[in-house]
Amino acid sequence: MANTYHQVYIQVVFAVKYREAIIANDWKSILFGVIGNLINETGCKTIIVNGVEDHVHCFLGLKPTVCISELMKTVKAKSSKYINDNHLTKSRFEWQEGYGAFSYGHSQINVVHKYIANQEEHHKKQTFKEEYLEFLDKFEVPFEEKYIFEDLI
Repeated sequence: MANTYHQVYIQVVFAVKYREAIIANDWKSILFGVIGNLINETGCKTIIVNGVEDHVHCFLGLKPTVCISELMKTVKAKSSKYINDNHLTKSRFEWQEGYGAFSYGHSQINVVHKYIANQEEHHKKQTFKEEYLEFLDKFEVPFEEKYIFEDLI
């Protein structure tokens, strides 16, 4: 075959360290733009980035030569650096270790986009923890709940 063709859609979800509600409304759209640009710089294609005060959803077209773990390492490191360099939080900002990555087919793009676009409304009814555990169950990802979230000691 002369060329390589691909179509891989991934939703990645990650949280602020300790799930602290510190992503403020006055700068969150800037942060989501930074995250989208970081994804695009890798050759992947950002479809939508959105979230609420304690977590972020990224929906993207994954370039097959890009490893999800390296993509997320870069996105999380550079976006937290942006937050800290611009003093957007009172204390040092960190993302929680880890993330969830879930795959979708082309026919699901509109549904996933709408879901991510409506995060504010969605989280009036469901906590992030409930949402995340629901994703793990829906995608049949085995997990031990005690290892899902890092909590304040």
